[in-house]
Amino acid sequence: MTFGDQGMPYGPAGPDPYTQWMIEQERIRRRRLRMRIAVGGVVGVVLVAAVAAGAVLGTGGGGSDGGDRDSAGRSPAPSGTPSTHASLLSRPVIRAEQAFPEKSVLLKDGSRYERVDLATTTDCAQGMSPELASLAEMGEGCLRLTSALFTDHERRSQVTVSVVSFRRAEDAWLVFGTAAMDPVTYQVVSLDPPPSAGLPTVPPGSAGVFRRLATVRSVVFANGQWGDGSETEEAEITRQTEGLLQYVNDTVVAYEGGGSGGS
Repeated sequence: MTFGDQGMPYGPAGPDPYTQWMIEQERIRRRRLRMRIAVGGVVGVVLVAAVAAGAVLGTGGGGSDGGDRDSAGRSPAPSGTPSTHASLLSRPVIRAEQAFPEKSVLLKDGSRYERVDLATTTDCAQGMSPELASLAEMGEGCLRLTSALFTDHERRSQVTVSVVSFRRAEDAWLVFGTAAMDPVTYQVVSLDPPPSAGLPTVPPGSAGVFRRLATVRSVVFANGQWGDGSETEEAEITRQTEGLLQYVNDTVVAYEGGGSGGS
């Protein structure tokens, strides 16, 4: 299970990429203490902030055309009661073969992808940034983290989609709300391609797209980058990242809602 560089977000033209990254890191450092104080308080505060930002707890399959999501890859909040959630939480967390059942994926928009790596662990901190790992342990903890690496039919893109499942729904919502506010700091680390895939390792510090969705007990993260580290064609790598995110999220939603988890 090999995780790669976390990358940088795409952004508007301005300073060179390294300078942009340094500016962003300094901004994050200045606000991190304030954020941690807020996160360490009442969970409901973070949930209200997430809802106000358009945060999503997906309960039904959304199409991959993005019609029910915003520009950050988020969907409408669900209906449901605590008793309903309690019943759903009694199911075992989704396993790797249930979250990622197919090596070859065809999305509704006609795009095709190959799954070139799959990794799963109950030691979730292995695949998280230190800040996200600390946050995930504030409640009753993460039960399983499963990641898959996809590439497009031209084998140019590398998109890591990760399913992070928690013991309690409120812990998943806390992680989702915090990651939505600061996706660079609170992220799941991308997988490096295995030698057998014949793909290059993305250069450290390359630009990336970071998206996430939430279900009842899981947060689904997606990190998309061009294999050569290119900072061009942002719209295309965003389209691929959001499409694969929605595809996997639909699978997790189906499983957690009582379905088979496959499609």
